[in-house]
Amino acid sequence: MSKKVHIFLSVAIALFGLLQFCDTPNSKAIEPPLKKDTLLYLNHSDSAKYVGMNTCKLCHQNIYNSFIKTGMGKSLDVASKQKSSADFSNASIYDKFSNMHYAAFWQKDSLYFKEYRLEKNDTIHSRVEKVNFIIGSGQHTNSHLQTVNGYINQMPMTFYTQKKHWDLPPGFENGFNTHFTRKIGLECMSCHNGYPNFVLGSENKYNSIPTGIDCERCHGPGSIHVAERQSGKIVDTSKYIDYSIVNPAKLSIDRQFDLCQRCHLQGNAVLKNGKSFYDFKPGQKLSDFISVFLPKYKNADEDFIMASHADRLKQSACFIKSYEKVQNKNSLRPYKEALTCITCHNPHVSVKETNENVFNDACNNCHTANSKSDLLCSEKNVVLARNAKQGHAPTKFLNCVSCHMPSSGSTDIPHVSVHDHYIRKPVSKKEKDKIKTFVGLYSINEKDPSSLTKAQAYINQYEKFDQNFSFLDSAAFLLKDKKAEELFTNIRALIQLNFIKQNFQKILAYVDQIGEQRCLNTVFIKRSFDNLDAWTCYRIAESHYYTNDLTGSIQWFKQAVNLAPFNLEFRNKLGSTLAALNNFKDAKEQFNFVIKENPKHVSALTNLGYVKLSEGMQSEAIKLYEIALKIDPDYEPLLLNLAGYYAFTKNKKEAKRYLEIILKKNPKNQKAKMALEQVERLL
Repeated sequence: MSKKVHIFLSVAIALFGLLQFCDTPNSKAIEPPLKKDTLLYLNHSDSAKYVGMNTCKLCHQNIYNSFIKTGMGKSLDVASKQKSSADFSNASIYDKFSNMHYAAFWQKDSLYFKEYRLEKNDTIHSRVEKVNFIIGSGQHTNSHLQTVNGYINQMPMTFYTQKKHWDLPPGFENGFNTHFTRKIGLECMSCHNGYPNFVLGSENKYNSIPTGIDCERCHGPGSIHVAERQSGKIVDTSKYIDYSIVNPAKLSIDRQFDLCQRCHLQGNAVLKNGKSFYDFKPGQKLSDFISVFLPKYKNADEDFIMASHADRLKQSACFIKSYEKVQNKNSLRPYKEALTCITCHNPHVSVKETNENVFNDACNNCHTANSKSDLLCSEKNVVLARNAKQGHAPTKFLNCVSCHMPSSGSTDIPHVSVHDHYIRKPVSKKEKDKIKTFVGLYSINEKDPSSLTKAQAYINQYEKFDQNFSFLDSAAFLLKDKKAEELFTNIRALIQLNFIKQNFQKILAYVDQIGEQRCLNTVFIKRSFDNLDAWTCYRIAESHYYTNDLTGSIQWFKQAVNLAPFNLEFRNKLGSTLAALNNFKDAKEQFNFVIKENPKHVSALTNLGYVKLSEGMQSEAIKLYEIALKIDPDYEPLLLNLAGYYAFTKNKKEAKRYLEIILKKNPKNQKAKMALEQVERLL
């Protein structure tokens, strides 16, 4: 037996040995303070380590058994028939914008997606890819992920379980189909799954990922808690707080909301300086790590996104009134005297297995027949209204949720319906039809974010959600650069903003103002999970490139690659710039690295093919082009290269064919237009 197995068994025996007195109040219990000071939580320490759900279940088997059936417990798993909630009787879709068909099918126990294009009933393109993971519990959706050497991308088919309907994933619609190349980065993975083993210096590469959200995402790292139990330290949790592990039920109202909002607060997330999506731990203040923004509209109370439960609930009079009553109290379990997420939702029990009465009982705790609350719902009026509208006989059962938390579609995900957690009286049609007016971005979880944080939010809103130039104007107003201190504070955001505006000379002026060597040697030198400095170096490199200073761009591309060696786009651009300077030897080194990491990287295959052609290796170049063409038949630089090759070999017909493919899809491609004119003049 290996040493590793011996260690695991010794831990297991120690934990099972505790089962006989874990819940016994009369054992040697210590009495920690009741004060809800998050600084007291021992597992906030950097020395606290994650132990994994299999360790937790040794003492908490019953909770584990129910939790793995919840949406969190089932958030991600390997692609299997058991995991899938999809109907495969008609598993096909068509994207009219890309003119691509998609079909899903099982081959033995493996799931595959086929992408294909038809022309006059003939298949002119076909690509089959294996699905590695299914993401989503199946309550609303199953989306699908592929991994290539650890690089994880989303695939172009999603099953919407409520409507039993296959369609493109959210964000792939209306001409934005990224096929098999949408990167699943740490922000996405860290909410939809347990914490992964992410490769520093990449965007979407993982050494390993867990299968499902686990216990420690809500309770914090468990190593100290396990060690204390092994040493015999016991806390009577019916009277006191056990500060070796976080129990969300005993957090203050604000900290409990922060915990839920870490993932149930989807929006425009801005990381605080030096923080990552790994850093927040249960019981901490979320705004110390992340500020989450949403656009605010006047007369748009009906609009909400999928993961907005906490934000919507906190707008409700039910929450506001209950919060006012308990915010200054120091009870052991504050949620029992207020309205929080776990008033209605037991995180350890699936919603599917929760009786509807649980939700009504939560309402009836305040809204009783004898209640003096001005929010009391008149059961008689509700029953009469229901009778008049639906023709049903009055019943004693009153479903509060159906009227006051109606189910409707979210604004960001199609084909799903969720209950709006903004609890209020039913809204009239007149209110719904009011004209919506944009007010601005606001942080949901931070009262007064800094100017830099707000500016980053406006930049993110433009880049990720809505390319409205007014967002850039707002960012420019917030980012000051006149004083040296302002410039140093805002330099990364200023470079990002001006890069979006293609104001490359302004970026280079900022670098000159600080000093180029100083920037390279002391300013933009930090490796981080968000690759902030690496992206800044990349944008400076591109600024040199687009102002025709290719030589000047090389050192900045190299700096970007040094800081983020597994960002394949950085390497690919460094290689293409080296090739443009006829440094084919070093260019090939970069392209070969990219292709070794991801053999399906179409741009690197195309660029390496160009280098091979330039070196006179035509057969090798064509092989690379053919591989790339099978992966992506619409990649315009590839089609231009093929047209150029056939024009060079005097094959006018083939050259025209590839150029016409480009112009059919993108009539505005000026390079293709000019090339076609030149080809037409060929003998």
